Amino acid sequence: MAKIIIILLIGLVFEAVGVIYLSAGLKEIGEPKRISASEIGRAIGRGVTNKKILLGTLFETIFFCGLLYLLSQRDASLIWPLTSLGFFVTVMAAKIILKEEVSWVRWAGVVCIVIGAGIITWSEKMKERKAEQSKSTAAMVSQTRE
Repeated sequence: MAKIIIILLIGLVFEAVGVIYLSAGLKEIGEPKRISASEIGRAIGRGVTNKKILLGTLFETIFFCGLLYLLSQRDASLIWPLTSLGFFVTVMAAKIILKEEVSWVRWAGVVCIVIGAGIITWSEKMKERKAEQSKSTAAMVSQTRE
């Protein structure tokens, strides 16, 4: 489980940094002045040549590859909720790197999310213990039959 958590945490750092770069890049290119095909095309053109957007996309891709690996190793019902820890990492990165103001209400929401992720991790440990107990019970039953 420790290996999974380490990979997840590294992935979440890549995700947070990716989100920060995407946000900064999108602010640089700005909003389309009006909604039209040509204006949207120009915005897309500015986006695909913006270094921050490209870097953010790279970091998000690295996170996604790590997520694919984690999902291949463990239950989706464990891994996907744990990715919510990325909210904490992203809010910290936004506060530190982008100098965003983060209210106590937003922090309270992030804490609730982290508590929920902790409960999910605890439920996985309970599942593992139950599996170990079942194996040892089955071994004892097998020994008594011999």
